[in-house]
Amino acid sequence: MEQKDLFEDDKFTGLENTDNTVIIEPPSRLRRTFTALRYRNYRLWFWGQMTSLLGTWMQITAQGFLIYELTHSPVFLGYVGFAAGIPSWLFMLYGGVIADRFPKRDILLITQVVMMVLAAILAVFTFLNIIQPWEIVVLAFLLGITNAFDAPSRQAFVNELVDREDLTNAIALNSTMFNTATATGPAIAGITYALFGPAWCFTINAVSFIGIIIALRKMKMKEFVPRKRNRSTFEELKEGVHYVFTHPVIRTIVILVGIISVFGLSFATLLPAWAVKILGGDATTNGFLQSARGVGALSSALFIASLGRFKFKGKLLTIGSFGFPALLVVFSFIHWLPFSLLALIGLGASLILVFNIANALIQTLVTDDLRGRVMGVYTFTFFGFMPIGSLIMGTLAEHFGEPTAVITGAIVTLSVAISIFIFMPSIRKLH
Repeated sequence: MEQKDLFEDDKFTGLENTDNTVIIEPPSRLRRTFTALRYRNYRLWFWGQMTSLLGTWMQITAQGFLIYELTHSPVFLGYVGFAAGIPSWLFMLYGGVIADRFPKRDILLITQVVMMVLAAILAVFTFLNIIQPWEIVVLAFLLGITNAFDAPSRQAFVNELVDREDLTNAIALNSTMFNTATATGPAIAGITYALFGPAWCFTINAVSFIGIIIALRKMKMKEFVPRKRNRSTFEELKEGVHYVFTHPVIRTIVILVGIISVFGLSFATLLPAWAVKILGGDATTNGFLQSARGVGALSSALFIASLGRFKFKGKLLTIGSFGFPALLVVFSFIHWLPFSLLALIGLGASLILVFNIANALIQTLVTDDLRGRVMGVYTFTFFGFMPIGSLIMGTLAEHFGEPTAVITGAIVTLSVAISIFIFMPSIRKLH
């Protein structure tokens, strides 16, 4: 593990009183919030990822509005989301096995380069004005394949950048960087799209990958010691899946995340159509909607990070699981932009409570030798089920309207949260 080179004595500050007694003062809230940045490797990861994610969110926002402009169909928004996520079903569990077998940094370097190339292809096709809806779907599918190998390694990689006791803080800061990009990237994309067109959004994303590639190459990691392999890939994959589904707490958390991914988070697929049909806006409106969700998520992530090594993760998970569907219902009835933005801020905050705490709890509970495979199952649940939700939401919106689709998802999500509250009370007692 890389040695900490800042705030080395950050846990407690001892001050000598006039009577020679020692007063122990806890670290300040600011220091607790950014504890993981003491680690050089994590700092490189943080700033490199921040740059890359800004570009990624610009592309996500511009791509969604471009496909809606080309087709004027909410169901086609679902097709793109489905194409991006379906590779998770095919490759992500195997990606978890790969994450346990090979150096995670090497895997991430490969995936980031591939993602950069795909973004560049999308930019060139758009600049040449030859981009077609089916081409966007194909590129989304290829990006999904890459992400299926990237996500398990990315989730498990954080454990190699900080000490285990600071893992929850690092995960919270990961969420902070992600949602800083979510808060700013879409708004920048909306303005860039309106002024210069979508091709420049895709170009900026391609260039942004340079930051994380340089950061990964500059890290000083421990020498990788490969595990002894006396079992097949399928047997190792099966072991990871079996571990998840025989561990009652991890199983329940994974089910909660899966349901929210299908019936809750997929509402975001409809935001380009919502911006135009419900709010009477344009590409800039779409960017503001996406950014509002990011502002709420960023605030929530900073709040979690500021708590330090807290002992009430289960309670926060429960609050988020109830707060999200309740706010989703509120959002579905709002047809005025300012109130829509406020509701999305709340939605983003409650989503991060669920996903951040779920990630931290699973990584705390799982053993190191199974970490890659278990995080493969977790990320599969997140990315694999979301495209199904996108397809469901797009289809419901096409036939019954966007508000009805959102309310339906909220009711299903709330029902699962209530069931867990009643039948798994141990979840809300988790530390």
